[in-house]
Amino acid sequence: MIGLKLRAVDAYPRPLSFTVRGHGRTGGNLKRYDPNRAPEPEEWLELDEQERIALVEGFHRKVHEPAQTLKAHAIVHATVETQLALNDPPSAREALTRLVGEGLDRHEAIHAIGSILAEHLFEDFRSSGAKDTSNDAYARALSRLTAASWRAF
Repeated sequence: MIGLKLRAVDAYPRPLSFTVRGHGRTGGNLKRYDPNRAPEPEEWLELDEQERIALVEGFHRKVHEPAQTLKAHAIVHATVETQLALNDPPSAREALTRLVGEGLDRHEAIHAIGSILAEHLFEDFRSSGAKDTSNDAYARALSRLTAASWRAF
């Protein structure tokens, strides 16, 4: 691990969601985001990337995420949600199901998956080919991820 962990936020009252108002959307029904409730894949995917990130960023801003890491956090979070909505790679959805079954709430499981994604991306950016940064390597890392390993991180 590279020491990157998406901080779990347990101190917010449930349910809490974030609403995008006046975002200029002419279509699309998804206006609220709550990471403990899976968005409908079709609604999530009809948003563009900036809208997805804005929803995630707004939610985390409400739960006092540090401003200096908010944008990166929201980008990773939105990317994991997109992987889940597309079921691509399938290992992301499998990891989510497993982690929730092991006792993590959905939001914390997204953070755990996001930490693997961020590590994978970091290794890919700095790799000179010495490390395997393929999609298969990402899938293998997700298959090794457990609630216990996330909590120990």
